[in-house]
Amino acid sequence: MFRITKEFHFSASHQLIGLPDDHPCARFHGHNYVVEVELASSELNSVGFVRDYNELKALKTYIDDTLDHRHLNDVLGDDCVTAERLAKHLFDWCIEKWAETTAVRVKETPKTCAEYRPLTYIPVEARQ
Repeated sequence: MFRITKEFHFSASHQLIGLPDDHPCARFHGHNYVVEVELASSELNSVGFVRDYNELKALKTYIDDTLDHRHLNDVLGDDCVTAERLAKHLFDWCIEKWAETTAVRVKETPKTCAEYRPLTYIPVEARQ
């Protein structure tokens, strides 16, 4: 299995409604997010890629236009936009564009990471 990853960065705010009032994440706050998309394939294309990294610019455009410097609760229509939910949202966006998408990781801080990865990998050929 061949795997590639590409990293993207953006800044945004959110608030986790429903946490105790003394929990720091219950307050309106922001992060400098790091998003990593992972793609995999058992075979390479005619030029030796899983997917050309250049094609992944579409995710940068989506992040810049939709998420960067926004309040994620408003963007996603959710009172509890966790890193886990953001990873799933971005995975769903990516899998629609690139069948080779296998996971999306979201870091809110340098020491924390949430990942969405489906339990079962379905080969690209089987999804078409």
